Amino acid sequence: MTAAFPLLDFEDFHRRELPRRLAAGHGAIAADDELQRIGALAFRLPSGEAFTYLPRPGGVDVVEGDAPAQTVIEISPEDWSNVVHDLDSAPGLLYAGRVRCLRGNAMRFVRWEPGLRAMFHGRPIFHPERTALRDRRGAPLDVTRSFTLADDDAEMAHFLRTAGYLLVKGVFDAAEVEALRKHGERLREMAREGDRRSWWARNAAGDSILCRVTHGGRIPALRALYEDPRLLRLKSLSHHSLVTRAQDAEDGISLLIKNPGITEGLSDLPWHRDCGMGGHASMCPVLIASLYLWPSRPESGELRMLPGSHEASCGFAEATDPGAPRGVSLAADPGDVSLHYGDIMHAAPPPTGAGPYRQCLLLGWARPDAFNHRGYKSYNDALLSRDDGQVEHLARVASRAGSGS
Repeated sequence: MTAAFPLLDFEDFHRRELPRRLAAGHGAIAADDELQRIGALAFRLPSGEAFTYLPRPGGVDVVEGDAPAQTVIEISPEDWSNVVHDLDSAPGLLYAGRVRCLRGNAMRFVRWEPGLRAMFHGRPIFHPERTALRDRRGAPLDVTRSFTLADDDAEMAHFLRTAGYLLVKGVFDAAEVEALRKHGERLREMAREGDRRSWWARNAAGDSILCRVTHGGRIPALRALYEDPRLLRLKSLSHHSLVTRAQDAEDGISLLIKNPGITEGLSDLPWHRDCGMGGHASMCPVLIASLYLWPSRPESGELRMLPGSHEASCGFAEATDPGAPRGVSLAADPGDVSLHYGDIMHAAPPPTGAGPYRQCLLLGWARPDAFNHRGYKSYNDALLSRDDGQVEHLARVASRAGSGS
């Protein structure tokens, strides 16, 4: 723990501080019909102390013990304190095997996250139908709009700040894209299952499929992208003061590879935020750039954004769930660049047609004092626990955490 994130007293927080925050308005912010459908959540320490969060119309009650809870999560005092500080997340703790579900289903813990962030920090729960985004003239924002480098920086900066993402067309020319594709192929050739530098998935035939390569900065030409004046200009559109996230020469560049027919693993991503594995309070804001090597379309495996969700919290949902938000598809072509804040909810549903399938180079910037409270290079390191490099779906990981009832 640090001075900025001290270890909280479990009992005192629930008897004094949390009721104060709820009464000051956080309870009304956390009030949500979804929480009532999920049911009450309890945290229990290994020593047996427990408190339940009981949702009701208009607020949340804090009840001693775990008798009324549909879901009971056993957690250490340190990890619980980190959840309150918004350092640790439900998915990150589940992937790392740091919590147990003693009653109910651990996916309910994941679905409670928007409510927890509202209770602890007053962060709003996102509702697309209640979000009114405006352009610089006060008119409704065209959330499907794209830009070019010929557009006004102030216009692009406003769109990025308001929507949470930005698509800029034609940043790199065809020759540059072809050169970058060759570097991407080198990364693919260097990847090995279980190397802790790549993510793998499986198709229906059981074949192991490469879907992401990290540490792309081992190729100098890719590392040099951080000095490209066009990307530096786009990074400067952020109203935050941000620096390169790379901690050494190999960090900071990833290759994302979309594949068809994936049945296991994290090639097709649900609605999520990039700080969803932890570190929001110590890392964010984070700005991610995607440099497209192949098109982003529904048939090739698109990237979808939920406009305005970077200023709120949104619950877990599969991208293919009919009841999930649709969001906005980024219709990108080779040479285009998109920016998005790590807090925004985005998804990558499976391709619907023939290839070539989407491939992107990913770069990132964070605030100068950003740090990983676990001491890792990346919060996503928790995903790479298997020797074969396979990254399991969150629901499968959650099913091993306990009860499942």
